[in-house]
Amino acid sequence: MTDIGIFNELSEYIAIRINSCREESHDGDWIEHKAHNDYDLWFVQAGTVRIQIGGIEHTANPGDVVFFYPQVPYMAASPGEGCRFIYVHFDYGIGGQQRILGDFPLSGIVAHERIREEAELFRGTFIRSTQPGGVPGSRLYLKAGLTAVMARIIELHGLGRYTGAFVSGRNPRKSEGSLDVLQPIFKYVHDHLHRSMKMSELAALAGISEKYFISYFKKALGITPGQYIYQVKMNRARDYLYEKKHTVQQIAGYLGYPDPFTFSKAFKKYYNVPPSKFV
Repeated sequence: MTDIGIFNELSEYIAIRINSCREESHDGDWIEHKAHNDYDLWFVQAGTVRIQIGGIEHTANPGDVVFFYPQVPYMAASPGEGCRFIYVHFDYGIGGQQRILGDFPLSGIVAHERIREEAELFRGTFIRSTQPGGVPGSRLYLKAGLTAVMARIIELHGLGRYTGAFVSGRNPRKSEGSLDVLQPIFKYVHDHLHRSMKMSELAALAGISEKYFISYFKKALGITPGQYIYQVKMNRARDYLYEKKHTVQQIAGYLGYPDPFTFSKAFKKYYNVPPSKFV
């Protein structure tokens, strides 16, 4: 599983909250010096936006999507006739970790040809949400549109087709609780679902004391190691059942459960139906 794969494994834990969203127009003498408290996306609708971060200048054109990380100072300006863009301030987290994206180099300008469909979808949901009187479900559409944009940016990075230039040459979030330390654990869990795993062996893989391991894991990923393992097992159980080639007993063995009853109980707790009635 690649680094970016945790967004697939833990998609059910992902939470997105839109804090504000509106359209702004600026004339040619506009200059802004700022750092945001949350994640920020700009959907450039017209004009050119020049953004300077860390002494490096970047240019966004109509159709491009600009992605800012929290607490990163920048200067923005629009030469010529000015610019117009839709901005959205939002939170994006897995479990209790609200800065999970900081572990990945995603902040930058996504070219319009790579994100055209998703950006147009978001623009449409924004227009729907700003109609007088409010349209039922419009905020849900807006959140769905933002989710699609973020999924596309993550997908592009996972495919090696995009790396954010705003963090180029600099490390992403490197603090206590960085996901880098946990990469061996993600791979180990993925490769050893057929057997029980002790916290002591996982801690040893990360080079962390067993006493500190659970708190470190939760700080980095927003959930406990036990929740992570359970989620991955339920993802695999679902995949095996979709294939319709494996018995419940076989799947229980693949996922390290001692018997079909224990597996079925765990599966029903998660999906609210027993595996025999899932598909």
